[in-house]
Amino acid sequence: MLRIEGRAATVLKAELMKRWRAPRRISHSQRRGAPRGERRPRKEEDCPDQYRSGVRDVEEDESPDRHVKETVPRGTCQTMCPARELRDREAQDRLHRFEMLAGSERDKRPKGDPLRAVKEYSRPAAGKDSTKPTDLRPPAVLMKTVCYLIDEVAASPDLQPWTEVYSFVFDRLRAVKQDMIIQRVSGMECVAILEPTVRFLIYSSYRLCGEPLRLYDPRINDTHLQEYLGWLLDCYKTETGPLPNQEELQALGLLYNLGSACYTQHIMELPKQLRSSPAITLALSINRAFLERNPVRLLRLSQRLNFLQSCALHRHLRTCRRDLLLLYSHGHSSRNCRFPLDRVAQLLLLDKSLAAQLCQLYGVEVNQDNQVVFSKAAFIEPEQETLCSQLYLDIVAEKQRDLTVGRIVHGCY
Repeated sequence: MLRIEGRAATVLKAELMKRWRAPRRISHSQRRGAPRGERRPRKEEDCPDQYRSGVRDVEEDESPDRHVKETVPRGTCQTMCPARELRDREAQDRLHRFEMLAGSERDKRPKGDPLRAVKEYSRPAAGKDSTKPTDLRPPAVLMKTVCYLIDEVAASPDLQPWTEVYSFVFDRLRAVKQDMIIQRVSGMECVAILEPTVRFLIYSSYRLCGEPLRLYDPRINDTHLQEYLGWLLDCYKTETGPLPNQEELQALGLLYNLGSACYTQHIMELPKQLRSSPAITLALSINRAFLERNPVRLLRLSQRLNFLQSCALHRHLRTCRRDLLLLYSHGHSSRNCRFPLDRVAQLLLLDKSLAAQLCQLYGVEVNQDNQVVFSKAAFIEPEQETLCSQLYLDIVAEKQRDLTVGRIVHGCY
């Protein structure tokens, strides 16, 4: 009797072990890529990768993304500045002079012109609802706002000084970007807004480079320009429709970011047809000369750039010309060696007087016979404050000619 009970207990124990292990073996085999014919687990988190896509397809209607898309706010404001904000800023005396109604500028509380007032940028704050449809401008109104800022403000010959014009346009463009992000604007609508914005900031980086920091901060301009540019390039990657300005903006991005490993890699990963276009080919050649520390070739190639491309390149010209003088100071360092100033000016792409000033700033002697005496021992690094920006802008300024700000920012150059 005891023997029978022992055998029964053993059989029962084995059966229980078999039932307990069975689900684990099935789950384990499925995680290792079992065929679809086997039993599928009930929970999605237990599914292997090849099953999860199927589960998501079945449950697509219940996915969180769908609920997020349904809750994305859509702007209904049809003016450049929401009526509520315009009233608040009138009451708080926070209207910019470019937005005041003509004739009310001298009043204690100037009136705002609904046709000139533009929504200002405001930082997100706790308890502040920035998603009200009545405060958000739809993409068509945002595009209209950008065109107004460029054509009626930035390009206006009557609004001066241009540092104030830049500050106003820069702030209002940030508000445009804020509305775009909240509404998740994408596609060609996003591209149409970002392209003139990038051009405006590149042009501003050239035009205001000599201004004091209290009026223009190049680092802030650069930070925002890089953000806009990165956003635009992402749009280029995902957009399947025609992109007529992509070659121009890709080349501008590379010229502005000479020597950047990430940007160079991005350009090399572009489709061959786009990468071999004239503008990008030239930009790649200039980038290669920059990486090889070949300032003579870089400056020679820069003569083939158009005006806005030269604006993108100009922030690298100071380094380039400094490298040229340093290389010649080492390569032609001799007591008896004399180098014609005319030739040095030609290499630097400057006139003789400016070339002589630049040489003296770096400790390179220019004698009374207009000959340059290079010496590696005499070469010095001047202080930043002593470098006049005009020395570096001739190559850019001569290409502007009769181009207006409006034509430049809209890409008609």
